[in-house]
Amino acid sequence: MTEKEFVKSIIADIEKLLRQSDDTIRVVDGHRLSYANEVITYGKDNKPEETKSIGYETDILVYEQLDETTWKPRVVIETKIGSVTTHDAITYSQKAQTHKNVHPYLRYGILIGDREHHPLPGRLFRHGQHFDFMLSWKGLQADEKEMNRFVKIVSDEIFASKALDEIIFNSRSQDRDKFTSLHRPLKLYND
Repeated sequence: MTEKEFVKSIIADIEKLLRQSDDTIRVVDGHRLSYANEVITYGKDNKPEETKSIGYETDILVYEQLDETTWKPRVVIETKIGSVTTHDAITYSQKAQTHKNVHPYLRYGILIGDREHHPLPGRLFRHGQHFDFMLSWKGLQADEKEMNRFVKIVSDEIFASKALDEIIFNSRSQDRDKFTSLHRPLKLYND
């Protein structure tokens, strides 16, 4: 099975489970998402007149449908089957960082299918510094426990994306929530 076939085999179930708690959530595969917006020319008042958006194709994109025509990316999930090389970890982590430069509220993770009994590889921890989460499944389809954990983590990441969005873009509002602390814990599971 190819990675594209792997993704196509799981996205419908993922979307169905995520939409149980939030009907605005959509899940698609192969969608291009901007990682750079380049200014070609400026006009009056130094405002960009001509821009160019450049994007990478994502394996899985989880987005929020805001209305009929407007949507906002919330979570990107890169996928691999079997193993991850050092090159994969570095490349996907760099893609995560470039996407976050354009979408500072975006959450980014990796899912490795068909890992059998192997844990997440150390190279992913070492070189995946821009990932917000990492998951592995024993097979190409998640068992019930793996799927429940996957949905819980992705749901938490959607919540985190929305919270960051609010904090970043409403920071000058008088009615905003005012935070005095931030803590990003490390959660590890070994089942």
